[in-house]
Amino acid sequence: MGALIWLLIPFVAAVAAGLWGSWANRTQRMRSDGPELDGYARFRAAMEKSNSGPDDRVTTAP
Repeated sequence: MGALIWLLIPFVAAVAAGLWGSWANRTQRMRSDGPELDGYARFRAAMEKSNSGPDDRVTTAP
């Protein structure tokens, strides 16, 4: 009987992990990446704008 209980513990843990995984993943179907991608596009535009001129900080070694 003790062996059955030891086999039951990982089985219950696997079922609990599966239930938790399905619960944790439920909101990803509803979410989109739109706001995050918009923020990344603004970041890229700002980085390109700030790097448009010559860079005076870079010097070459003689």
